[in-house]
Amino acid sequence: MRVLCLDVGTRRIGVAVTDPLDITAQGVETIHTRGMENDIARVKELCAAYDTRRVLLGLPRNMDGSEGFQAEYCRKFGDRLCEEGFQVRYQDERLTSSAATRTLIEGGVRREKRKGVIDKLAACYILQSFMDSGGWKDADSDKPTIETKREVFRMSDERNNELDMEQDNIVELFDEDGNALKFEHLMTLEYNGDNYICLAPAEPMADVEEDEMVIMRIEEDAETGEDVYATIDNEDELNAVFEEYLRIAEADE
Repeated sequence: MRVLCLDVGTRRIGVAVTDPLDITAQGVETIHTRGMENDIARVKELCAAYDTRRVLLGLPRNMDGSEGFQAEYCRKFGDRLCEEGFQVRYQDERLTSSAATRTLIEGGVRREKRKGVIDKLAACYILQSFMDSGGWKDADSDKPTIETKREVFRMSDERNNELDMEQDNIVELFDEDGNALKFEHLMTLEYNGDNYICLAPAEPMADVEEDEMVIMRIEEDAETGEDVYATIDNEDELNAVFEEYLRIAEADE
């Protein structure tokens, strides 16, 4: 039976499938997310088209092997597929998006065209790695321990407390060591009395995939009174805010 592979992101899902002999991975399409239930419906259509009940999901882990909220969402997606009667397994997808991006750059594909194919290509990398390591019969779906680490970021002094980003919604944050990181601002939202900022990396970052969302809580610095942006070390809070982001995004659509 063929294997359908999904590279599940917050905005796009790359899809690949094995050939009829289960030897090589072939790109299928990129699904632009419209909420989990709509996305599940599209996956069901693709599984029917390829006559398979086997679905492999790329699992986004940090470089230390721990999992964040994006991996948790991926597992929720997999749980929904299981409820629909599909067989689901996971494959470590660390660095696959980076490898796909490098391949496209070396192939001369312009940046604005990469978004349309990078997720599909990443799904091919995930699936081919899975097949090369033994395929479906040898898959291991054990769930690793979740570990998180709190970090605090600031904007530059000139832009602190400003969220009306210019330059295509690009915002630059600085970590506690003074390193600058650029993000695309997706949404600022309120949940349970706290404010949060939802971001996507605007440039390659260690431990963060290109299509992975970063959610930070907006807090007030006790000494300066200025806004700071703190990563969230509570998985329940992180998942709840992510669900709120999806609810708002779906309502806007």
